[in-house]
Amino acid sequence: MNANRAPLPRTELADLLANAAQSVSGILTAEYPTPPSHSYLHPVLGALSAGPQVVCELNERLEGFVADEPLPATPAGLFTLASYASALGWLTESLAELTTSIDQICTRVGIPTNPPDTALAAPAVAHEGDELDFDFSAPELAAIRIAAEAAGLPPGDYVEVLSQSLLAASRITDACMEISSGLLEDATYVLAEATDHVWISDGPNSLPTLVRSLLARMEAAE
Repeated sequence: MNANRAPLPRTELADLLANAAQSVSGILTAEYPTPPSHSYLHPVLGALSAGPQVVCELNERLEGFVADEPLPATPAGLFTLASYASALGWLTESLAELTTSIDQICTRVGIPTNPPDTALAAPAVAHEGDELDFDFSAPELAAIRIAAEAAGLPPGDYVEVLSQSLLAASRITDACMEISSGLLEDATYVLAEATDHVWISDGPNSLPTLVRSLLARMEAAE
């Protein structure tokens, strides 16, 4: 039974957090082949393809941690659990927001929610007379028109959905970077303590980095 097992050493607790940080940061370097007809989705498809798999992996590791670490155990174990669970919840929420953003882009360009096979229907073909309400150089305009034509979109619409895609990519990038950084900070904190008693006070500074970040976000939203 779990109650008869010795608590996990701090090195293993720190490794759990550090490995999770590495998995989360890996979302940002994931690549996904994007056809020219959907090039406006290229900024987000890597994260969209890798994110769910990372969430599944982190869930499996969490289940293993709960099975191996008696609950409640040491303060170090509880600290690690709080940090890990916060990271998992934050990542799950961020990926849900990413999916919503991509759905909105697909709706904007006329891609059906459940397309048949991989040949997605493209909207109206771009016209030569379509104008762009942006300040681009001549080479940039030429590149945009080529990409827009391949995507079957007017250049102005192409720039609009690409901008939305880049914004969504920026948001998931910021979230993954903050989650990964917080996990590494907590891993260092757990590993550096001389004893398992990492919670040395009842103040907010004794909470894991990600827990404090989430609390700050909640206060800012009120």
